[in-house]
Amino acid sequence: MTLSVATDGSSDGILPVLPDWLTVMLGAIYVIIAIAALGIIPGNRRPSSAMAWILLILFVPYAGVVLFLLFGSISIGRRRIRNQARANEIIRDNTTAAELREEDYKGAEWLRSVVALNRSLGALPSQSGNSAEFCHDYTDSISDMAEEINKARDYVNVEFYILCLDNSTEVFFRALEQAHRRGVKVRVLFDHIGSLRVPGYRRTLARLNNIGLEWRKMLPIQPLKGRWRRPDLRNHRKIVIVDGRVAFMGSQNVVDASYNRGGNRRWVDLMTKVEGDVVAALDTVFATDWYNETDEILLEELQPYRRDERPGEVTAQVVPSGPGFATANNLQLFNTLIYSAQERISITSPYFVPDESLLRAVTTAAQRGVKVELFVSERGDQFLVQHAQQSYYLALLHAGVRIHLYRKPFVLHSKHLSIDDRVTVIGSSNMDMRSFELNLEVTLMLLGANTVQKMRDVEETYRARSRELLLEEWTTRYPLVKFVDNVARLAAAVV
Repeated sequence: MTLSVATDGSSDGILPVLPDWLTVMLGAIYVIIAIAALGIIPGNRRPSSAMAWILLILFVPYAGVVLFLLFGSISIGRRRIRNQARANEIIRDNTTAAELREEDYKGAEWLRSVVALNRSLGALPSQSGNSAEFCHDYTDSISDMAEEINKARDYVNVEFYILCLDNSTEVFFRALEQAHRRGVKVRVLFDHIGSLRVPGYRRTLARLNNIGLEWRKMLPIQPLKGRWRRPDLRNHRKIVIVDGRVAFMGSQNVVDASYNRGGNRRWVDLMTKVEGDVVAALDTVFATDWYNETDEILLEELQPYRRDERPGEVTAQVVPSGPGFATANNLQLFNTLIYSAQERISITSPYFVPDESLLRAVTTAAQRGVKVELFVSERGDQFLVQHAQQSYYLALLHAGVRIHLYRKPFVLHSKHLSIDDRVTVIGSSNMDMRSFELNLEVTLMLLGANTVQKMRDVEETYRARSRELLLEEWTTRYPLVKFVDNVARLAAAVV
């Protein structure tokens, strides 16, 4: 390496000059990287995601290549993909008799195709005769789950993205402990990274070990044990099943509403309590995840709970999704429902960062006269996602979508969608590319006007605690904020 020399013959000592051979070699490597990126990255990847990766590699080639090698693949591993395919095959073979009968169906004609789509993608059938109740009080929800666990006689299956022992969740852990002491089979799954990020992780592990129940980390990152994959592939599901009789699912984790972060910020969630044959479908999702983490096949729990009468009149269908499936099952369900809407669409999502297809579906619905509303947090809990989400507000407002901002310091973490008076969807899935591509999610579709009205009542409480974002306000925000929004939008596409 030499120093650049001024015209008067003195060395300026500032700019290093690389040898010609090294300059040529680095240039050739850059060209090779660029050509390889153009030919490799777009394969089986969304155009927006591919373009974001290519731009990253072109601007910062060496760091970009390293990041792509770490985060570029959305494969969850051949073993898990093989297990999911096998599970789907078994489910289809064993649930033919559970298919919705003609006389049980009371929905719009177009909903038949949605049910068929879910069955094709996620393998699970639609089932009638269920009951479904929504719980939007955070503390009551934890108490309700603990109360049902206290009634357990045979088994309790628990699966959460975040599981944390604290003052608010002590009642839940105590219920698990008492069930275990009664001889109830208790199994617990929690996401490794999701739970690790919350204060109290070691305390939680110690309590689980002291209880003595069976527990496993989901998708653990343990390179020394041969467990390695893209680090941000996560299991985001939230499920509790008791005796095959009753189940809970939705958006809420087992952690204090503050996520133990201090301050006055609180999370707002929605859980669903269901009874009926649909509980066995949720148990099937749990059993698949348990098998992937333990190699243990659960058979007895997957039989429908024997009951003398049907607990309700709700038709329900469980839709699992994640990298183990060939398609984005949740995204395809959302798009199909939104395009089918005739009167009203209400969307609640803490992270609304849609891909091109979902954005087009939502804006097209508003433009063809459907009343579309979106509930999001006034201030989210994740800087990058919040700004990426904001980058879509202008297009939504121009299309006629009404955006309701749930007032800070609360974080609206509920995840649901309702269409006309026909169908409502609730679960763990956000409406962002991470939930569509990277996370294992579970979604529940509920049919019927009565259930939709219950969801409308929940949405009305959101509306009372929100303020509407108007186009005039949004077009006058600072240019720097617009710039950050656009950069975050591009960064969010790197999946």
